[in-house]
Amino acid sequence: MLYHSHKVIAALLASAASVIAPPAYAQAGSQPGQQADPADDETRSDDVHDRRRDPQNVIIVSAQGLRQFDLLAGTSVVEDVELQRNLDGQLGEVLAHLPGVSATGFTPGASRPVLRGFSGERVKVLVDGVGAIDVSNTSDDHAVSIDPLNAESIEVLRGPAVLLFGSQAIGGAVNVIDKRIPRRVPDEPVHVDALVRADTATDLREAGASIDVPFGQTGLVAHFGGSWRETGDLEIPGFAVAPALRADLLADAAEEEAEGEFEEAEELREAATQRGFVPNTGSETWSGNIGLAFIDGDSTLGASFGIYDTAYGIPGRPGAGHHHGEEGEEEEGEEEGEEIVSIGLRQYRADLLADLALGDGFFERMKLRVGYSDYTHTEFEGDEVGTVFDVGGVEARWELVQNTQGRWRGSMGAQYYARDFDAEGAEAYVAPNRTEQYALFALQEYGNGPLQIEGSARFETTSVDSVPLGVERNFDTLSGALGLAYDGPEAFRAGVNLSRVARAPSAEELFSNGPHIATQAFEVGDPNLGVERAWGGEIFARGRIGRAEFSIAAYKSWFDNYIYLSETGLEEDELPVFEYLQQDATYTGVEAELDYTFFDSGDWNFGTELTGEYIRAKLDDGSNVPRIPPLSLSGALQASSETLDLRAEVEWFDGQDDVAAFETPTEGFTFVNASVAWRPIRENPAVTLLLKADNIFDVTGRRHASFTKDFMPLAGRNISASMRLSF
Repeated sequence: MLYHSHKVIAALLASAASVIAPPAYAQAGSQPGQQADPADDETRSDDVHDRRRDPQNVIIVSAQGLRQFDLLAGTSVVEDVELQRNLDGQLGEVLAHLPGVSATGFTPGASRPVLRGFSGERVKVLVDGVGAIDVSNTSDDHAVSIDPLNAESIEVLRGPAVLLFGSQAIGGAVNVIDKRIPRRVPDEPVHVDALVRADTATDLREAGASIDVPFGQTGLVAHFGGSWRETGDLEIPGFAVAPALRADLLADAAEEEAEGEFEEAEELREAATQRGFVPNTGSETWSGNIGLAFIDGDSTLGASFGIYDTAYGIPGRPGAGHHHGEEGEEEEGEEEGEEIVSIGLRQYRADLLADLALGDGFFERMKLRVGYSDYTHTEFEGDEVGTVFDVGGVEARWELVQNTQGRWRGSMGAQYYARDFDAEGAEAYVAPNRTEQYALFALQEYGNGPLQIEGSARFETTSVDSVPLGVERNFDTLSGALGLAYDGPEAFRAGVNLSRVARAPSAEELFSNGPHIATQAFEVGDPNLGVERAWGGEIFARGRIGRAEFSIAAYKSWFDNYIYLSETGLEEDELPVFEYLQQDATYTGVEAELDYTFFDSGDWNFGTELTGEYIRAKLDDGSNVPRIPPLSLSGALQASSETLDLRAEVEWFDGQDDVAAFETPTEGFTFVNASVAWRPIRENPAVTLLLKADNIFDVTGRRHASFTKDFMPLAGRNISASMRLSF
């Protein structure tokens, strides 16, 4: 694999070594013992609440080096108590409460973020600024190879400037900041962070810890971290199967019984009446990371190595048999019955970070991030190995951040990505292939007064080839964005962004052709797909009015040659056929958030938080884009003191009737949740005990963005308890 990527890695390592300077860059979101550089105060706030809520503060992505670029108009950050309160084994579930965010929710062991209705190849998942380098973007049954238990914070980035991370970020990017490469020298001889958690809906037991050890005054810091999680089958309020599908299953059972097939009829009735839990949805996950960094002055040089391992069940589609092979083999498969499907995956990952101060010249900093991944994904049928996917990949990002030159600020850089994909087994539905991409990017801002102009551009050249198929496709794409922002009184800021983006089709979109066991679908790609392009417009406003803080954004995208996976109504190998198609499409949406403090006595403050989002997406032929989340609203009441945080919230999700062909409508639902967080040690508020109750009234809810929504509802009433320590 990666038959010449090792040469690229060697060159990057040599480049970093040749420019090593005395390091110590402190990242936003400091912890006790962090070395702080006063010169960076304008880009960083040590107050967690202010970092998350201050409308003037744009969170700095660790690989980015931006200060106040409002092309990142949709930035949200989840950390500390909020991260602890919403913690889950998969990234999509952690973020699903944010405005403009949903989740694929294929199974509890595999759930990826959906941003503004976009998922898969249009949402980039990053580890501290470079890609996760897994296959979670290619299919919803594939888990994200990042354990949120190891995260310090998670940034959700939306808006045109996110394209600087790749054309796969048309919908946005999710950046997970962890400590695998240390960024600060602890004051303590040993610094420990730990978290343990349990819940009732999945019989969850999990624990994670990290240890940072400085080597005297040398500037060297070592990091050791790991996590473990185990869950059982998901408990649900009522029937696993949605009403329409349940009616179909019972009708099929009656037909089988009339034909004398009593065993088949009983199996269909059992599937239709399954309730209380979803079978085969348990999981077990562990991870481990080691890292070493040299920190001194204004620069950092570090590296890490980690392992992520997970095994999880895939719920079977009720009434759908799984068949493949020749006709005789199909009949034998029918006699044996449907096998239980599960997935086991392991990723070995190495990372390099160089963040080097360059002095007072034109460029302030040079940043280099390299990630390398060796990933194996196995789909099991019962105890037998069905298909094995092997992926090797590297992503490298090099960036120069400018010193402020009067009214000018900005950064520019280059990026390289390569992935070798191979699959073996009866259902290797994607032919072996290789993807290689080179990119140049730049982001510039002009103006210190009430008006600011911002612009970004990215050029990519992408090669996707499959030797067995004898197909090679090459794409050159250019994306850009232009924004105008206005700063008013009372921290008010408003602006408009315009963008033109382009994305090359992925290998899976081009080369898929076969049965996919985990999704229980026959997936068909199109090697003749063209570049997907879109014009985009966004207006936003945010600021403070008295005790209220608000943020609102409205956006629209006009796609040319939009690529989507659509059910055709046909069957192949007794599986529904899904085909990658291409036509024009339009996305329209709005998202808003309001925080209002209605009482503040000094010791206690009481407030409310209101959020809402709406997305409408249509294809050029007048039909609906598949799996678009419905209108949703939420409201929370919260009270906070130095030692306690109390929160009660209501989440309302409208039904979704604007569905694609062969897609079923989804009923609306309302969840009521409550939580209490207690910081028992005044001298160390990072020690937090949290008790939470989700879906208190045990309501059945289904996510429309999920392929499995008709037989994979959300969890029922769930009581969870967690403890976070830092010392």
